[in-house]
Amino acid sequence: MVGLVGVGGWGKNLARNYSQMPGARLKYLCDLDEDKLSHSQQQFQAEKTTTDFSDLVADPEVEAVIIATTGPTHYKLCKMALEAGKDVYVEKPFVLSVAEGQELLDMADKAKRVLMVGHLLEYHPVVEKLKELIDSGELGTVRYIYSQRLNLGTVRADENALWNFAPHDISVILYLLGVDPSDVSARGQSYLRQGVEDVVFLALNFGDKAMGHVHVSWLDPHKTRRITIVGSKRMAVFDDLEPNEKLKIYDKGAEVSMDYDSFAEYVGLRFGDIVLPYIRVGEPLRIECEHFLRCVRNRETPRSDGRDGLRVISVLEAADRSLEQNGAPVRIGD
Repeated sequence: MVGLVGVGGWGKNLARNYSQMPGARLKYLCDLDEDKLSHSQQQFQAEKTTTDFSDLVADPEVEAVIIATTGPTHYKLCKMALEAGKDVYVEKPFVLSVAEGQELLDMADKAKRVLMVGHLLEYHPVVEKLKELIDSGELGTVRYIYSQRLNLGTVRADENALWNFAPHDISVILYLLGVDPSDVSARGQSYLRQGVEDVVFLALNFGDKAMGHVHVSWLDPHKTRRITIVGSKRMAVFDDLEPNEKLKIYDKGAEVSMDYDSFAEYVGLRFGDIVLPYIRVGEPLRIECEHFLRCVRNRETPRSDGRDGLRVISVLEAADRSLEQNGAPVRIGD
């Protein structure tokens, strides 16, 4: 039995999934906005509604809590739920500091509670395929990954574009490479509201020549959700806005020859086929919700557990310091 707090735009998607999944009972919907709460109750038929989160965590029948509120509230609500002995799923960003994340992780470990962070794209079937391509060596050595998450959309006041958009892409890059960056650098600008960056360019250095780059903005003419991976053998592009051809694999590359008479012979370019693999793409959010329920039921560690959330927060926190220093590299953990 689950209780959900936060029935805004994304919270409603979570409520829809949990109200429809076999084996899940949506007992509570919780929100401070009574109009939103009433409307969501009519849609999703939760057994109870409340404006007081304490009601939800005090109910012994509620085994798991879903937190889909704004980022600044996550730490307090997660802590209350864990203290009450509940398993917790919290939307991104996990929390707003490494210290808060470490405290929650320690609490969950000590109480043997499931703590999962909503890094949605780690559950996307295309990202799973990309992980398979990298781990199998089909793309060769990954040289760099870059992502673009752009839109002319809702401007936030309580978090900048880095904290609002970039957790998706950072979590995917860390998941695909399987390692943490050694340092990051970030530059951005606040055009619409002082101190809240509308656009950020984030660079991640992995120390072994692999690089990551994340471009996020809610002040852009193009709606873009794209991840590009350049490997030594092949290249891949995941375009989440494509209705059908979401993944393209390019048999392209550049190879260095040790037997050459001119620069043109030293670097050889290879142009091959473009492959469009068939991938059955279910709703990533549904897959993620089912994963959380399975972890609660079987006492398993989620793919995007608290440690995964903490790694992403470590990158974001270092990126914030780099922003303040006009793009100076900041080592992770410093």
